[in-house]
Amino acid sequence: MKRLRLAAVLFLVLISGLAFSANFVAPASYARQFRDIPDAPASRQHPLGTDDLGRDRFSRVLYGTRISLLLAPAAALLSTILAALVGGIAGLAGGWIGTAVMSATDLFLSLPWLFLLLTVRAFLPLNTSPLLSVAITFALLGCLGWAGAARIVCADARTLCDSEFILSARASGSHGVHLLRRHILPNLSPILFAQFWISIPVFILAEANLAILGLGVAEPLPSWGNLIRELEGYTVTSAPPWLFVPLILLILTVSCFQLALRKDELWT
Repeated sequence: MKRLRLAAVLFLVLISGLAFSANFVAPASYARQFRDIPDAPASRQHPLGTDDLGRDRFSRVLYGTRISLLLAPAAALLSTILAALVGGIAGLAGGWIGTAVMSATDLFLSLPWLFLLLTVRAFLPLNTSPLLSVAITFALLGCLGWAGAARIVCADARTLCDSEFILSARASGSHGVHLLRRHILPNLSPILFAQFWISIPVFILAEANLAILGLGVAEPLPSWGNLIRELEGYTVTSAPPWLFVPLILLILTVSCFQLALRKDELWT
């Protein structure tokens, strides 16, 4: 493993370790308010200061990072499972069934899914609990992000269906779901694994975009998106430097995911 890729992996491990140990590392709960010191600057007690409600920003960054790094992979897993099922069935069935499924997939891809996501998310009641809003947001991301991967899976499944071992499996009596489960999907696992990892930074960015628009993770739960939203009232030159920490973490994490996915040959 090359040094740049190794550094990216180590950063992801470090930031994940800090996020998942937030209960022990954070100086306070993400919702606790220090009402006597709202909008306090960075200090020894509050390394990133406090927000306008007196909540510790460092704690909120840690808990927000945990939400993104826990639920974005869950959404990626959901989208990968849907892509495997739709693409695998279309590739295995072929004929008019495969054509119909891929036509429906193309139609799904042509939809402005971000606007569809915004519409569905905006229809949720305003009193939706924060935990429910988190679950719904990432479930919607997973359900809307499968189509592109499904086309790739379908193309490779069709290639596999013409291979000798699949023809032998058919001759021995394997058909339908058994053929898909025992022979097609296991041989598509490298592609599905790559699609899973590629989807994670995409969903992290999608949630951040929703939160910046006020349609992501609901308060008081923190996320990178609603933490970055605090920059709306500032210019680049007037914003306190500690407000940029969530934005920097978002950029570094997404970049490290991309670097970790690169093949070693690209760095030779």
